[in-house]
Amino acid sequence: MFYWLMKNVIAGPLLKGIFRPWVTGADNIPKQGAVILASNHLSFVDSVFLPICIDRDMVFLAKSEYFTTKGIKGWATKWFMKGTGMLPIDRSGGKASEASLNTGLRVLAEGRVLGIYPEGTRSPDGKLYRGRTGIARMVLESGVPVVPVAMIDTEKVMPIGAKWPKMRRPGIIIGEPLDFSRFQGMEGDRFILRAVTDEIIYELAGLSGQQYEDVYASSVREKRPVNAR
Repeated sequence: MFYWLMKNVIAGPLLKGIFRPWVTGADNIPKQGAVILASNHLSFVDSVFLPICIDRDMVFLAKSEYFTTKGIKGWATKWFMKGTGMLPIDRSGGKASEASLNTGLRVLAEGRVLGIYPEGTRSPDGKLYRGRTGIARMVLESGVPVVPVAMIDTEKVMPIGAKWPKMRRPGIIIGEPLDFSRFQGMEGDRFILRAVTDEIIYELAGLSGQQYEDVYASSVREKRPVNAR
């Protein structure tokens, strides 16, 4: 109920009225059944604009830090995250990564829409980076279609490090569903996982027009000054 109010009555209409996001390819999202929306990641607001701009309710897996920050700001962030359909995950690796995978599979088993950022983190400079193979495992274990989604100019609305959004008009390009059923049952093969992940990233590059760098975004972010992250 809270999610519905936020999307359809409170945050959704307000943000769409102010920023006027444009969307193409919305019909490529199946009207029912489980599906993964695999998106590039330019800004924190990607997780805000995408859910309010599609007809179906969706869930994003968000880093747990958004739900555990203390103080008024932490409370407000947690309230907003829950209201926009976010689920907390621990990205520290190992068993935590396995738990995140299981959380995503549970969402898909319920026939819902799951949003995933294959790059694993926001792009530090607007380029598209190498995908993490966790998305491929989820795709092959669930057997659901993948719809590539390109967020456009969201980094201009909310640049990394900015405290307040800027008045820019973002866009969303939704591509045709990708079918990886030919690899069903091969989720234990790391070469297959890499091939599936790379195909998804390739589609995102074509939709977004971003320059591709064959390194992980996280390694680039670690080399940047703290105030530039």
